[in-house]
Amino acid sequence: MQWYVKTFQELTNDELYDLLKARFDVFVMEQDCIYPELDNYDQDAIHIFLKIGGQVAANVRVLQSGSRYPEASIGRVLVTKEFRKYGYGREIMKKAIAYIEEKLGDEKIKIQAQAYLHDFYGSLGFRQISEPYMDDGILHIDMLRDKNNMSLSS
Repeated sequence: MQWYVKTFQELTNDELYDLLKARFDVFVMEQDCIYPELDNYDQDAIHIFLKIGGQVAANVRVLQSGSRYPEASIGRVLVTKEFRKYGYGREIMKKAIAYIEEKLGDEKIKIQAQAYLHDFYGSLGFRQISEPYMDDGILHIDMLRDKNNMSLSS
């Protein structure tokens, strides 16, 4: 089990292929969504991922504030099918939050979350800031985590 934090330029060809394949397998095949997976944000992103036995187990993409949103953001959050139920989703989100707060110095983080994951992200300090909306056939909500405005229940 090995955690990685890399810029796009630091990724090897094999790592990039493995990350894109994992994202395609989860977001396009499992969720049956045809959408622009290659969206030109990867080149400016920090890629945090977990490999177990040579396979991508979990992945997130971190974007600096001003890239996609005024706030820093976390996206492309996934745990591949065979590695679910081990807590890697929570673990990788905590790593992404810590990276943004400690390395980038940002205090606000925006995510577009699938609506059914409201409570999961809420337990990590995110609060809903939009009405539910459909995105690629899946109900989503925008959520924000503000380190300086954390409720006592977070």
